[in-house]
Amino acid sequence: MHILLLGSGGREHALAWKIAGSPLVTKFWCAPGNAGMAREAECVALDIADHAAVIDFCKKNAVELVVVGPETPLAAGIVDDLAAAGIKAFGPSKAAAQLESSKGFTKALCTEFGIPTGAYKRFTNAPDALAYIHTQGAPIVVKADGLAAGKGVVVAKTMREAEDAIAMMFDGTFGDAGAEVVIEEFLPGREISFFALCDGETAIPLATAQDHKRVFDHDVGPNTGGMGAYSPTPLVTPAIHDAIMAKIILPTVTGMKQRGTPFRGVLYAGIMLTTQGPKLFEFNVRFGDPECQVLMIRMMSDIVPALLAACDGQLQHFDLRWYPEPALTVVMAAKGYPGDYQKGTRIEGLDEAAKVEGAEIFHAGTIAKDGAILANGGRVLNVCALGKTVTEAQSRAYQAVDRINWPDGFCRRDIGWQAVEAEKAKG
Repeated sequence: MHILLLGSGGREHALAWKIAGSPLVTKFWCAPGNAGMAREAECVALDIADHAAVIDFCKKNAVELVVVGPETPLAAGIVDDLAAAGIKAFGPSKAAAQLESSKGFTKALCTEFGIPTGAYKRFTNAPDALAYIHTQGAPIVVKADGLAAGKGVVVAKTMREAEDAIAMMFDGTFGDAGAEVVIEEFLPGREISFFALCDGETAIPLATAQDHKRVFDHDVGPNTGGMGAYSPTPLVTPAIHDAIMAKIILPTVTGMKQRGTPFRGVLYAGIMLTTQGPKLFEFNVRFGDPECQVLMIRMMSDIVPALLAACDGQLQHFDLRWYPEPALTVVMAAKGYPGDYQKGTRIEGLDEAAKVEGAEIFHAGTIAKDGAILANGGRVLNVCALGKTVTEAQSRAYQAVDRINWPDGFCRRDIGWQAVEAEKAKG
C-alpha cells in the first residue's frame, strides 16, 4: 500500500514507526515530518493546511490511505476533502471533529445522550461569565470553546484566577477559539486517558494511559501538552474500564451516528475518576501526545489493518493484541517551555541512548541540518522504554535520557510516579 501520514510531532513519529513496520506498506511518506520520521519514511515538504496540495500529491503518487495525526487539519475538514476526491483517510469528518474543536458541542452531546460529565454553561460575553462564576465559586474550570493548542483550559483554584481566565479569553488571547467560553464544574479525582478506535458504529478499546500535564516534578507549574506518560494505568480496573466503555464511549458513538455525524477514527477521552464514577472532562479526536508513543510500542498487532477497518466500518469483528509489559515515555523539552524557548540548539548522544534495552526514541520538534540534529520546538524528544514493570520501564527511560547530551533541554524526573508507588506498595 501507498500511505501518507500528515504531521510532524512525537505522536506522528510513533505512528510512522508503527506503520513502517507493517508488511502491507510498499511506499510511505510523511508530510512535513521531522528528523526522526525521516528514518521511517520519505518526508515531503507539503503544507498540510493546503488541502488541494495534499490531494494533488495523493493523486500523483497513487496514495491509498492518508493518516491524519494532528487535530487542526481534522477540524479544518481535510478528511471530507480527501473523501470527496476519492481518497481514503483515517480520521473524523469536520462535523465529527467538533467533539474536540468545540467544547460546547461536546457538552451538548453529553446532555442529550446522558453521558456523565461536569455541570456547565456556555457564554459569549465576559459580564455574564463573571456573574456565573460568582454564583458558583472556586475551584472552577474555564475553557475556550475552540482549539487553542492544548492551552485553552484554566483550572481556576481561586476566584481571581477564574476572573483572569475569563478576561484573557474574551480579550482575544486565543483568537476565535475564545469567542465562546465554557465554564464547568471542577471534578475532583484522578485523571486518566482512555482511547477507542471507532468506525462510525462500533468502538473497540485501545490501551489505557496516564499523562503528566504539569511542567515540573510533583505536578507543579503550568499545564503543558504533556511531559510524559505511561501505559497501562493501574487506576483503570476492569470494572472502571467497562464503565467507561458503557457510559461514555459507546453512547458517544451511538449519539454521533444518530445525529448524522458518525465518528470514525480515534476517540480520546479525558476521564476523571470521581467518587461518583468515571466522568468525561474532554474529548480529543486523535491520538494523544505523548500517550500515542506508549500505545504504539505496546501494540503487538499490525496497525494498518486496524486503521483500514476503522475507515471501512469493519471493526465489529476486529481484535487488537497488546504486549502485557508497561511502557513509559519521558518528554524532553526546550528550556523555557511552555513559555518562550530557543530553537536551533544542538542535540547529541541519541544513538547511544537508543542502545538502552527496551528503549525507543521518538522525535517531536527536531530538524536535521548539516549532519546534526537540532531542536525545533517546545517538546523536542520522547524517550520511551518497555519494561516488565513500570518501575523498570521508568529506569530504562531515564537511563536513555541521561545518555542524551542536550544542555538546552530539560525533563521531569518523576514520570510514572503513581504507578511506581503502587508497585512498591505491592512489594
